[in-house]
Amino acid sequence: MIVRIVRMTFRPEEVASFLNIFEESKRYIRSFEGCRHLELHRDPQNDAVFYTYSHWDSENDLNTYRDSELFGRTWKATKVLFADKPMAFSLSHQQTVEPLS
Repeated sequence: MIVRIVRMTFRPEEVASFLNIFEESKRYIRSFEGCRHLELHRDPQNDAVFYTYSHWDSENDLNTYRDSELFGRTWKATKVLFADKPMAFSLSHQQTVEPLS
């Protein structure tokens, strides 16, 4: 499994536009073949910084999504809203620690 984390910083006046794009796209991203999980997080110290956190069956599935028309359309609309260059990390899942009982 691949965990993908993307940090995005938006111009403050564009945050609502980004949230609209995410709202319109999330169910399509989540239903893309190989996507097992999708979350959106907001930085508690900076309301204009967001993180997407997703799980993919494989790096190939993630790359297929990144080469898709869906990604191209969504990313094109999103990237014009940035205040800073985004940062993306792909991690190979190692271990999940269950809560203490």
